[in-house]
Amino acid sequence: MAAINAVKIFSGSASNYLAKDIAKYYGKDLGAVTTLKFSDGEMSPSFDESVRGCDVFIIQSTFPTADNLMELLLMIDAARRASAHYVTAVIPYFGYSRQDRKDRPRVGIGAKLVGNLLTEAGADRLMTIDLHAGQIQGFMTFPVDHLEGNAIFVPYLKSLNLENILFASPDVGGVVRTRNMAKFFNAEMVICDKHRKRANEIASMQLIGDVKGSDVILVDDFAHNPVKCAKSMEACQPLAEKLIAWFQPHGYGPTRFLRHDFVEEIAKVLRPQDEIWMSEIYFAGGTAVKDISANDLIEDLKAKGVNAFFVADRNDLLNTMRPHFTPSTTLLLMGARDPSLGDFAKQVWGEL
Repeated sequence: MAAINAVKIFSGSASNYLAKDIAKYYGKDLGAVTTLKFSDGEMSPSFDESVRGCDVFIIQSTFPTADNLMELLLMIDAARRASAHYVTAVIPYFGYSRQDRKDRPRVGIGAKLVGNLLTEAGADRLMTIDLHAGQIQGFMTFPVDHLEGNAIFVPYLKSLNLENILFASPDVGGVVRTRNMAKFFNAEMVICDKHRKRANEIASMQLIGDVKGSDVILVDDFAHNPVKCAKSMEACQPLAEKLIAWFQPHGYGPTRFLRHDFVEEIAKVLRPQDEIWMSEIYFAGGTAVKDISANDLIEDLKAKGVNAFFVADRNDLLNTMRPHFTPSTTLLLMGARDPSLGDFAKQVWGEL
């Protein structure tokens, strides 16, 4: 009878909050890792316990900055050099997955390159969820476990008991994903045909199908960038005379990277009566240069004449915001990667 290898679960700095829950559910403590940061920005992760002969799972999303991907590669390499038996890279958010084909001359295929890097680092297997395109699995030279979010979303949507449910794909590329969701409800779907001027900038959009009188569920894979936040605000504006939007940035690196774009996009869409509120950056743990605050974005927005407000602790948000409500106000709550956001939204709704 074959021996069962010990399982050890480790986390990169970008996914520590998720890794803790996974390890707890599995019944193990999260493995100890130390990541040294050098003055020039380089990093050096190392395992603080033996992984010899073990089946090692390394959990790390690879959203920007590229430090997250580099940290994962170094951890895989370290595990392989420390004689781990089997190394599985668990990447909930697979960065660069939108670069899955050569859609114009002289461009790289980022998803394929990441697959090559994982192979060279020494990964034996990949676990990920809801890839931008399923065919990315073919870029890998090792087995891929491609999980889908339907297991979570379908029961939740059914609990809403929507009578006239209709599913919408935000673009032609998302039709398969949307159709897979719609089939659980025997529902129809519509398509938003987008023409992009450039990356993250939509020049025009037309709706293919009829949505009148329907409860529309929009199925998208990425909804985190400044343009999509701005489009969400635009979509809410017809619902009431005034829109109050709250946003909780995630991660110091992503906030620093997207600061300019976020300020520009939000400033363009908000009407004179609308408001944008922010609470402090959500930090999941690990190593980070905490040299930016959500208040920096608020000050940038104020400089552009936007009604912008900062409440460091989101638990103080509703009481601080109440005097700003009018009889016709829509409240939009946005954020990412914070697993408690859903509970926070329910709390706000219950206290309104």
